[in-house]
Amino acid sequence: MARDVAMNSSFVRPPSTPLRGFILDMDGTVYLSDRTLPGAVETIAALRQRRLGIVFLSNKPLEPGSAYAAKLTALGIPTAPEDVITSGYVLSRHLARVAPGARVFVIGEPPLLEELRQAGLRLTEEPSEVDYVVAAFDRTFDYRKWNIAFQAVKFHGAHFVATNPDLTCPIEGGEIPDCGGIIAALEATTGKPVEWIAGKPSPMMIQAGAARLGVPIEECLVVGDRLETDIVMGRDAGARTALVLTGVTRREHLAGAPAQPDYVIENIGGILGLLAAL
Repeated sequence: MARDVAMNSSFVRPPSTPLRGFILDMDGTVYLSDRTLPGAVETIAALRQRRLGIVFLSNKPLEPGSAYAAKLTALGIPTAPEDVITSGYVLSRHLARVAPGARVFVIGEPPLLEELRQAGLRLTEEPSEVDYVVAAFDRTFDYRKWNIAFQAVKFHGAHFVATNPDLTCPIEGGEIPDCGGIIAALEATTGKPVEWIAGKPSPMMIQAGAARLGVPIEECLVVGDRLETDIVMGRDAGARTALVLTGVTRREHLAGAPAQPDYVIENIGGILGLLAAL
């Protein structure tokens, strides 16, 4: 049985406010690499049996939502593509709204490039043509990509945006570098800060999740393994938050952390006990 701990009694919300929507992180919360984490399959099935809404949010832009939905389904959690929202999806849709047809250079992997292309944005590797440099989690990051982005931002006035701020991504047995390092490299060399980031803790992500659920944000529980993204996003937006200890955050990290979750649970299976206690 997961252990539930109320973490912040000063966060006041009317006790009558129901929980009708669940916004779940994936990596480190539902699964790790290619295995589900304890309680994930059973808990998500139980929430669905109660007709409670579930949407999955991921800062990882390595695949479209349909691929993550297929992975969840293969792991025993049947999921429709529209129930997965990624930082790449949110960034491409937002950029297409604010700068339709913009020319972009992407430090990212092919699925993200295709997502941007499908949103009507034009890809280019010529620094003088770039309107927006997009930094993303990119396992093929190299000096050539770094230099194109550097030239476009520093000398040709390109905007600098990013999919997600995560420094690392949890995997089986540890972590690997994520988009935060690429952002830092560009900021250090261009002297210019990233202008906006689409992924968690951006309000764009939770707004997309709540809209997909059709549930007010204050009636949602955000469940994730990162204080600086999942928990900050949920608390800033007015949702309730639950931290799981199956990803990058350990209980000792909570001491002195500026963002405290409403609840700490050992794993996602703790959600059912949390609901019973509310």
